[in-house]
Amino acid sequence: MARAVRTVKLAAILIFCLAAAVSLHALRSAPVFAGGTRYELYLGTSSGEIVKTDSPALVKLFRPDVKGESARYAGDCYGRLKEQFHAKLLFCEEAAGVVNYYLYTPDLGHGVAIAGQVVNLHIAVGPSETAVGTPLIFGGF
Repeated sequence: MARAVRTVKLAAILIFCLAAAVSLHALRSAPVFAGGTRYELYLGTSSGEIVKTDSPALVKLFRPDVKGESARYAGDCYGRLKEQFHAKLLFCEEAAGVVNYYLYTPDLGHGVAIAGQVVNLHIAVGPSETAVGTPLIFGGF
């Protein structure tokens, strides 16, 4: 009887550990930009492979090679996004009516070196929408 109880306890511990590991992986798979549309996930280190999806959490759950992501929002959301991510503006540039803000936030992971600074949040504001990406927005706006 004692052996059966030990076996059941061990099985319960193993199931708990497995559930905890799956939960942590699922949390890591949550989209960074909740509420965004036209979600894109970047595989690799450039715009070589972009996955467009309406279910970013599901793709991230099964694709451990996701290196970045981006989404779109209606209107100018720069201030809200900067505040939401506790980001520091490093520099900005304007081209073709789009203002690109390059920021760093401790809330996100890795970044890329641009102009001697580590950028891990890129916000581009155009006439009618805002694109946001980490570490950068790949592709066109």
